[in-house]
Amino acid sequence: MSIIDLASYMPSHQPSADVPAFKHAMGRLAGAVNVITIGTGQSRTGFTATSVSSYSVEPPTILVSLNRNSSSWQALLEARSFAVNILAEGQSDVADRFAGRGGIKGNDRYVGWEWDRLGSGTLGLSGAVSVIDCDIDEIIERHSHAIVLGRVRTVETDPDVSPLLYWRGDYQNLAGL
Repeated sequence: MSIIDLASYMPSHQPSADVPAFKHAMGRLAGAVNVITIGTGQSRTGFTATSVSSYSVEPPTILVSLNRNSSSWQALLEARSFAVNILAEGQSDVADRFAGRGGIKGNDRYVGWEWDRLGSGTLGLSGAVSVIDCDIDEIIERHSHAIVLGRVRTVETDPDVSPLLYWRGDYQNLAGL
């Protein structure tokens, strides 16, 4: 795969968008709440993300965005796999813990919930809408974030639960929108 540097095609004097206006606009974009689990054993960690998307169907590949200043960044670089756990209604406490609220870090983020060991060795959250086990295919560093492409190993889905959403700076349920 080749990466095209679009900066070489654009004038260098192009103005940037107003950051507060951009943040406000992105807050109006409803997104599924996901917990990305990384690592095994005591080196286990993870983070909460709404920037998750299907990237390719052939081969099945998912895209996750991560701030490179995140405490999970180094662990992701060292990992060979990760899992995307699409959270269900009622799992906002999991999202908060993996977002670092309360100062909880690393392996301690997993305490208090039931997890299943996936084929990659990464953990998947029981009761999630879906759990997608991935091998890291490629990492593209750009600006403050990295785009992580994960080749999907397996997918588990519970058709009887509804997703937890994030909109306007707070958790939402489908029924509440």
